[in-house]
Amino acid sequence: DVYNGTVTFLPLEESSQGKYQIKKCNIYQIQLTHIKDEEWSVSIVAPFPEDWFSDGIAYPKLAWLGNELLSKLAKWAVEQRSSEFKSTLSLISVAKYSKVYQELKEKYKEMVKVWPEVTDPEKFVYEDVAIATYLLILWEEERQEKGLTKKQSFVDLGCGNGLLVHILNNEGHSGRGIDVRRRKIWDMYGPETHLEESTITPGDSHLFPDTDWLIGNHSDELTPWIPVIAARSSYSCCYFVLPCCFFDFRGKYRRRQSKKTQYREYLDFVAQVGFVCGFHVEEDCLRIPSTKRVCLIGKTRTYSPTECALIDKQITQYISNRQICAVVTCDRRVGFNHKDHSDDVCKGADSELPENETETAGTIWMPGFQPREKVEQIRNCASLPRDFVDDVVLNVANLLLNSTPQKSCSNMHGGNTNTWNHGESLSLKEVAEHLSKETLKRLKSEYGGLQTLLKNNHQVFEVLNGRVHIRDWRKEKPSRKTKPEVKRRLSAEAFKTRLCWFFIHHPDGCSLPSESCPYAHGTEELRQSQIIKKKKN
Repeated sequence: DVYNGTVTFLPLEESSQGKYQIKKCNIYQIQLTHIKDEEWSVSIVAPFPEDWFSDGIAYPKLAWLGNELLSKLAKWAVEQRSSEFKSTLSLISVAKYSKVYQELKEKYKEMVKVWPEVTDPEKFVYEDVAIATYLLILWEEERQEKGLTKKQSFVDLGCGNGLLVHILNNEGHSGRGIDVRRRKIWDMYGPETHLEESTITPGDSHLFPDTDWLIGNHSDELTPWIPVIAARSSYSCCYFVLPCCFFDFRGKYRRRQSKKTQYREYLDFVAQVGFVCGFHVEEDCLRIPSTKRVCLIGKTRTYSPTECALIDKQITQYISNRQICAVVTCDRRVGFNHKDHSDDVCKGADSELPENETETAGTIWMPGFQPREKVEQIRNCASLPRDFVDDVVLNVANLLLNSTPQKSCSNMHGGNTNTWNHGESLSLKEVAEHLSKETLKRLKSEYGGLQTLLKNNHQVFEVLNGRVHIRDWRKEKPSRKTKPEVKRRLSAEAFKTRLCWFFIHHPDGCSLPSESCPYAHGTEELRQSQIIKKKKN
């Protein structure tokens, strides 16, 4: 209703007789109201909220409509900034995508309940369902374009949990996933899902001449290699990459331009690799719950089959030049003409190839390439000795409590007005200056170092904008977002299973009364951890 500024959603459900009826309990309306001058309001109205039905698929939750959608609509209505990325799902039919996504989400939603990994099941299941949906539509449209009937084959390099492979296999595409480390969930898929535990080192021994598509879904150190492997596997091999962590051909990617975001610069680099490999590279934005959701696709070539040897030589030169000279970095956005630019990727280094690298180019393409280790190293401070961690926590806490004259903070619990010392805040640099060289050296070997250790001990500390504070649990607000059932259960199971640090160490004790504190005030309050018991079982 344009005149009154409303959109009313009337959900229709088909009966077994093929007749449509309005599902009255799920009617809702978005209203735009003019307040005055340039001031407008947008609201969502559901006439029958007490009867609202949500399945999480076709019918969203009322809380999501009010808390999530409404603020997004208001934001989108007024923002004018142009995005540096393509619009979402620009290369495929959105209508087809929406239909297939709802079908697959319903089909694979049970995976959330049985997820055995430590990662968030909702994020990973629905993200892989969305990526699978995109590929299925992309491949269906490719078959229509080329007049093919047989479904495309694929290899997922760095397949991780293997769910994407499982879905694509189930939907009729022959293919396999390869990863350096087997996951627990692999055993749940069954023999129809083809997964291999193997290390991939870019070279002649890891080519896939009979495969239609190579997939790199958060493939990390293999990401820039996937266009190369596709180009050298066969003239008809295509690729799909969803870059996440920033890797070059060997080691971490180093920034070369300050005018772009690091993410945009890295996407341009991976796209450039595709151009050098002779692909028309297309870019699209996926509809997934991730900040890194731009994919790059190489479907067609810029050269004829007779030029394969020339392109292969160009690829070898480009990879070598990345290591031995400062690459000329031009602002090459997706869509530049390959033939106009491929010759000047790195001028002046045509004959600078080291002999040893030329000799090994036929077997391993990049001597010194480091694939991911089979055993994942835990370097988030979790493996540090408990005594060491406790000493650092106590030292830092005392430093904050004693660094300046005490600031009082009223504590009204039990009817008494007490002062509870919440200390002073210090920068991470200031805290580090008060720790011994041996302690800092030990922390430096861990990812994140001191900051990670302090964040891990969130019972005691709060780290905000590079400054460390003593946590005051009276100021902790309950989360506005409803926690998933798994997290709610874990919170309940962890209640009073650890001693309260403040009760033992803080000069004023805990700022909360015993009944409000999630930690035990003394050993007599300690409960046995149900989480540990379950793990043992």
